Amino acid sequence: MELHLIRHPRPDVAPGVCYGRMDVGLAESAVDVAARLRPHLPEHFVLHASPISRARLLAEALGTPQLDERLQEMSFGEWEGRRFDDLGTAIDAWADDPLGFRAPGGESARDLSARVLPWLDAACSVAASDLPLVIVAHGGPLRVIAGHLLGLPAERWLALDFACGQVTRIDVESWGTTLKWFNR
Repeated sequence: MELHLIRHPRPDVAPGVCYGRMDVGLAESAVDVAARLRPHLPEHFVLHASPISRARLLAEALGTPQLDERLQEMSFGEWEGRRFDDLGTAIDAWADDPLGFRAPGGESARDLSARVLPWLDAACSVAASDLPLVIVAHGGPLRVIAGHLLGLPAERWLALDFACGQVTRIDVESWGTTLKWFNR
């Protein structure tokens, strides 16, 4: 199975602001990003996307996506819309336990994995049509998908830095998984 993982276009949000699931605008056109990505994608594919507008708009510029809330970014709860610099020592608790920490009213990276991985299993089992899968989502869910498929320990998933408006290809075969390219 051929997977193409695409992170949404650059959001229109100030640097250093935690935006998580906030529905923020785009700093670049979804149509322009889709035109730039299209040559890297197969002619025919099954398209899945997060319903948050920064991912959905790009997916709609690429085709007709199947939207799924499980592909939303991690919820940062009360931190969303705030500058990381304003969080004080609370940010240290996250650094001490990046997988288990939960911002007030938010979810942890483990919670994120617990909703994304069942979605991935279902999407892969339905993908028996041999059509490639294109997934337009956010950095968090894409890290979970790629890290899991590549067999990385969860503690290393944060090192997978998906750039906005870029595509990564992973091929999954019965004998194993191959990272074909990253952030094109």
